[in-house]
Amino acid sequence: MPATLTPLDEALSRILELAPPPPDAERISLGDALGRVLAESPCAPMAIPPDDNSAVDGYAVRIADVGDAPLPISQRIAAGHAPTALTPGTAARIFTGAVIPEGADAVIMQEDVQFNGDCVQLPRDLRTGQNIRLRGHDIPQGETLLSHGQRLRPQELGLLASAGLSDIQVYRRLRVGILTTGDELVEPGRPLAPGQIYNTNIFTLKGLLQRLGFETVDQGIVQDTADATSKALETLAQRSDIIISSGGVSVGEEDHVRQAIAQHGELALWRIAMKPGKPLAFGHAWNRPLLGLPGNPSAVLLTFLLIARPFLLRAQGVTGPVTPMCHRLPANFGIERPGLRRDFLRARLVQGEDGLRVDIHPNQSSGALRAASWAEGLAVIPEGKILQRGDLVDYLAFSELLD
Repeated sequence: MPATLTPLDEALSRILELAPPPPDAERISLGDALGRVLAESPCAPMAIPPDDNSAVDGYAVRIADVGDAPLPISQRIAAGHAPTALTPGTAARIFTGAVIPEGADAVIMQEDVQFNGDCVQLPRDLRTGQNIRLRGHDIPQGETLLSHGQRLRPQELGLLASAGLSDIQVYRRLRVGILTTGDELVEPGRPLAPGQIYNTNIFTLKGLLQRLGFETVDQGIVQDTADATSKALETLAQRSDIIISSGGVSVGEEDHVRQAIAQHGELALWRIAMKPGKPLAFGHAWNRPLLGLPGNPSAVLLTFLLIARPFLLRAQGVTGPVTPMCHRLPANFGIERPGLRRDFLRARLVQGEDGLRVDIHPNQSSGALRAASWAEGLAVIPEGKILQRGDLVDYLAFSELLD
């Protein structure tokens, strides 16, 4: 590996170490909290469930009353209704989730009883607590429900609601400024002059950031001059918490983002041993973290998913893992020549005779977006690796990288 390239794992570790502390906290409605990051560790103010309740539709009884004679039905208990104490020598008709009446110590499933007029004949092989969900069996009162730094999925919202919590303290959404550079760029909808192309990166970056729940600040297309780049970055620093740019970080005379970081702050990292995405810059400028992504569309997508995403999640306050899990599956392709950089190939799963396999798109150019749209994930080829068809390869699913 060339000495000027930083290995990807080392680069990601260094970038995560430089993530700023999370933003201020705010209290919001539970209905608005999906995808937000907890700024507290809420405890259960009550036991869940709050009462002993039935796990099935059936009959609540006192085991000591069960014998050869059928038991009369003394009451009917539906979920949401408070029962009276069980009359000795009787059974109570009860439904799933209904509160167990005082005096009952078992519930018999309705499929296991026989009717005899207005009475029920019960089986003899009963055990204490049968089909009863005890108070607090899910969560005891006072127990910690969730830990701060956790992103709230639908199941966490349901858990908090089960404890009666209507609002929660979360970290404020980060504001991420976006800068796209290039005199060749034109916004879609306008005619192209010779040498111009449409600005795809702004839509990719906005979509990625919005899907992750961040606020975005769009500075628009900036001319390829050092002065315009510096002014645009300074403006973004005043309006956002973190800046992400696309383009302007390579070695050309028109690449001004990297120089702006070095002149107005500190360049902590530049050039990563990954493909695509080598010319990535990271540092601080105008007292704001700045991630300078490459300009090629597929390189923007991959460097965001693999580097910017974990950095942003850590800066948002996520304390758990911020990198996805790889799946090991057989390759439906081969790699004949080893590379010096870790290669991320746009890929999808296909059904083979022996199960799922990882297949790749024929066009892996960093400037092509069709392969990324066709793909469902990434095949990861380590540095110096030769791969035979059928060998196991690491696969990263977009479904884990986009949430």
